[in-house]
Amino acid sequence: MTQFLPPNLLALFAPRDPIPYLPPLEKLPHEKHHNQPYCGIAPYIREFEDPRDAPPPTRAETREERMERKRREKIERRQQEVETELKMWDPHNDPNAQGDAFKTLFVARVNYDTTESKLRREFEVYGPIKRIHMVYSKRSGKPRGYAFIEYEHERDMHSAYKHADGKKIDGRRVLVDVERGRTVKGWRPRRLGGGLGGTRRGGADVNIRHSGRDDTSRYDERPGPSPLPHRDRDRDRERERRERSRERDKERERRRSRSRDRRRRSRSRDKEERRRSRERSKDKDRDRKRRSSRSRERARRERERKEELRSGGGGGDMAEPSEAGDAPPDDGPPGELGPDGPDGPEEKGRDRERERRRSHRSERERRRDRDRERDREHKRGERGGERGREEARGGAGGGGQDNGLEGLGGDGRDMYMESEGGDGYLAPENGYLMEAAPE
Repeated sequence: MTQFLPPNLLALFAPRDPIPYLPPLEKLPHEKHHNQPYCGIAPYIREFEDPRDAPPPTRAETREERMERKRREKIERRQQEVETELKMWDPHNDPNAQGDAFKTLFVARVNYDTTESKLRREFEVYGPIKRIHMVYSKRSGKPRGYAFIEYEHERDMHSAYKHADGKKIDGRRVLVDVERGRTVKGWRPRRLGGGLGGTRRGGADVNIRHSGRDDTSRYDERPGPSPLPHRDRDRDRERERRERSRERDKERERRRSRSRDRRRRSRSRDKEERRRSRERSKDKDRDRKRRSSRSRERARRERERKEELRSGGGGGDMAEPSEAGDAPPDDGPPGELGPDGPDGPEEKGRDRERERRRSHRSERERRRDRDRERDREHKRGERGGERGREEARGGAGGGGQDNGLEGLGGDGRDMYMESEGGDGYLAPENGYLMEAAPE
């Protein structure tokens, strides 16, 4: 097929020219010949320095040792600075600390974007505010995240201390405490190594992630008089109230769990009761079917017995005692085999039950037959009485009156006489006119 392609397509499948061979520029490493072969260092040992004349080796500082040294130096410098500032720190003569210390509230963990007007709106709900002092950094001028609020009345500060702790302002929950710089002896701020909380005790092994105003374990070794004993009592009462509320919540949850368990057990009992009722109904249905099958079997056996009795005794003579309700025929002396097997006590009881039911059934059938016969006779008497009265009205005087019995015939007269003496179907109270025949 390729021979039929045009030349321009065949040129695409043409082989390329072979690659020309070029000699290498230099020899390979294993092909090079070294002018001086490799040798040992034994000839140069005499050039080494005598170990006795060498200076002692100098030990270099490792990275861990250098970091530890810098940390110790930083701690020492900070301690010196803290000691110097502690000598100069006097909260009672601080120009920024103004107003009554027992009416001043300390607010920490404030959002850096929160303004003084926002703080005033949030804390004015507890009482009128006299002054708000927000602390800013001296270097950058940015807020430090805490402020001091002075109230007009001390009771308002107590209310804010009890209810404003943990309040969310601009997305952050603030921490509220009393001013301790001028009320607690020996108190030091956080920048001088004091303060509450355990978030800055040292390393990660001793620091805690969350702290509050009640965390005073850090200052257990520095006991001091409480600034406000009644405030401590309020704080203890608040803590006890919170504990009681937690206990109530736990008890409520336990009651709910018990009620859930009771409902679950009651549902399981109901389910078990329904299952048992279904099983009882199934057993009842099964017993009913069994009884019905037994009754059908007894009826079948009874029919077979009747057939045998009719075929063996001539029919009418043997069936007459059963219709009259008498005792069943004797099938033979006790102990002998009858039509249904040995004549035992159970078989005798069953025979008596069958005969009793048969007598009741035959009695009901005879009663129904008599009722039907009376209805038929009544209807015949009505038709015959109407026909006789019509003939008596239309006949001549010489013929005399007829009481309507000619139309009934002989059978009608007999029936009339029988009914007159017996059932009374032609009595006047039943609608028939009883007139004497003319002589």
